[in-house]
Amino acid sequence: MADEKKPEQVTKTPEPTASPEAAAAPLTQPQTGEQKPPANKVVEAKEAAEPAKPIAHVLLFGKYDASVVTISDPGIARYINITPISVPHTGGRHTAKAFGKTKMSIVERLINNMMRTEDFTGKKMGSYMAVENAFATIHAKTGQNPLQVLVDALINTAPREEVTRLRYGGISVPKAVDVAPARRVDLALRYLCRATLESSHGSKTPIGECLANQLLLAAKNDMNSSAVAKKEEIERVSSSAR
Repeated sequence: MADEKKPEQVTKTPEPTASPEAAAAPLTQPQTGEQKPPANKVVEAKEAAEPAKPIAHVLLFGKYDASVVTISDPGIARYINITPISVPHTGGRHTAKAFGKTKMSIVERLINNMMRTEDFTGKKMGSYMAVENAFATIHAKTGQNPLQVLVDALINTAPREEVTRLRYGGISVPKAVDVAPARRVDLALRYLCRATLESSHGSKTPIGECLANQLLLAAKNDMNSSAVAKKEEIERVSSSAR
């Protein structure tokens, strides 16, 4: 019998195993060419390169800046809202909230208080146009900010004291009391609007011009203003009832 060839034994060399330190190390690829920055850094660089856009100021009636108005009386500063608003007409948004009037623009409160007679009852746009015309008249006559004139008029016509009645048995005794800040603003608006409507009654002067005249007189603390005279009368009576 022929000699049978034995199959050759193939020996496999063991593959090198990585050490634990090498396995824990992150795999890195060789960098070729220029490295691109992350996308978020590119966006930040573009935003930094672009100039900042100016913030548009909200102007009252599109004409008057409310950010420059100052309130010299700190007692009622909290209740005179001069927040910038273009159209002072919120549609009674804060009506059902406690002290909601403090969140309403003081110009809108003036517009609402002007609706006191048969001519203006329920006519919001008519009262709105009257106040807008009054502000235009003030700006044309004096060159001042009409909102600042309104704030000064409110400060000069807001009474600090008034009289109440205390009943002792069957005797009613007058007593002087301090006026709350919120009531001071309410009374000032009431006196100004009543004085305006009284001066325009039976007169050919437009209601807007009458309101402008009353605001200018009250801002100067002039006694020719019916609102200022009313405030002085109340404080004089209360001083005698102390």
